[in-house]
Amino acid sequence: MATAFATPCMISSLRAGTPASERITMGAIGLGGQGTHNLKSFLTFPDVRVLAVCDVDTNHRQAAKKLVDEAYGNKDCATYNDFYEVLARRDIDTVLIATPDHWHAIISIEAAKAGKDIYCEKPISLTIAQGRAVADTMKRLGTVYQSGTQRRSIASFRFGVDIARSGMLGKVHTLHCYYDIGPICPPQPVQPVPAGFDYDRWLGPAPYEPYTPRRCHGSFRWLYDYSGGQLTDLGAHFADLAQWAHGSDDTSPTRYEGSAEFPKDGLFNTPVRFEVTATYPDGVKMIMHDQTEPGRGPRGNKYVGTDGWVSVDDTGKVTASSDAIMRQLTTTQRGYEYMEGHHRDFLTCVRTRARTISSPEVAHRSTTACHVANICLRLGRKLQWDPATEHFVNDPEADRFLARATRSPWRL
Repeated sequence: MATAFATPCMISSLRAGTPASERITMGAIGLGGQGTHNLKSFLTFPDVRVLAVCDVDTNHRQAAKKLVDEAYGNKDCATYNDFYEVLARRDIDTVLIATPDHWHAIISIEAAKAGKDIYCEKPISLTIAQGRAVADTMKRLGTVYQSGTQRRSIASFRFGVDIARSGMLGKVHTLHCYYDIGPICPPQPVQPVPAGFDYDRWLGPAPYEPYTPRRCHGSFRWLYDYSGGQLTDLGAHFADLAQWAHGSDDTSPTRYEGSAEFPKDGLFNTPVRFEVTATYPDGVKMIMHDQTEPGRGPRGNKYVGTDGWVSVDDTGKVTASSDAIMRQLTTTQRGYEYMEGHHRDFLTCVRTRARTISSPEVAHRSTTACHVANICLRLGRKLQWDPATEHFVNDPEADRFLARATRSPWRL
């Protein structure tokens, strides 16, 4: 890839028809549902060339290759089971990482060490210590990193943030984040690992557990070994927006309290019902809750101040307490564009070396709020968090959740 910075005019010409020498080359790692959505979007950009796809599931891998080959009208896309083979390719500039959450930090750090710029699905990490390691590594190596918190690039959500910060709501005192209820799953029988699925590599750094289909692919989100339930799935989006609305991209709330209902038995173990109130030093509260009570939801954000409120839901619908607020809403700020702008921001920053809209430090801080909320619920008591030291205040028991042991040979 050319290292000269691209001007706006150059970027415009790249969209129209990009010479091969000016294309950003990409390898895609992790190609389940979300990875495939990302891949399809990147394939629409003329200044991107996807050279390789990698997944531990042969079916995912071959389906992704088919998408790439059909997009380019050839059969050139390489396939890999081992992400290190993608990272070893000197002709690949960037990687898309859309694996389960427990792989995000390790692959991101290895990719940065290999000189790749990174688009990584949210959340940035499985633990707070992992998130700090990712943010520090990207800063040290000068890596362009975009977290997949796409709602930052959706005009309707940005409108809500802008109104919250504009003064039109008066003094903002409450930041609501509405999530879905967590699922449950009955006990599952152990089954043989399907042919073509490298289950040991799928587990990777996570503890070994016998294979059952509901453990893997999309269901991984509901097991603490691999993710953090709704609080890190949707929370990585809506807590992130609340942080932005509060002007706290470089910090996190300091006091947490809440309650949750966990599955009584079965495979899944993340919260089903939950509510956590996270309070900033200035007294503003971010409330992360499910949406089953009357008046809650659908999922999204609501910012409430002394003089009014504004709400944006996950369809892109905006509502507000006054016509004056709604008159600020333009046609282009209505609706829901899912990925294109977020991907375009990443690609532009790869060329200019500017900071992305979902940079690693921003993603780490908002994800930290989600992780602390989960720790609060798991311990079943109030917690006090110090964003400066990234430790709990006089609480060794809570500090034990900052990091996790990993299965050999996987390390950060």
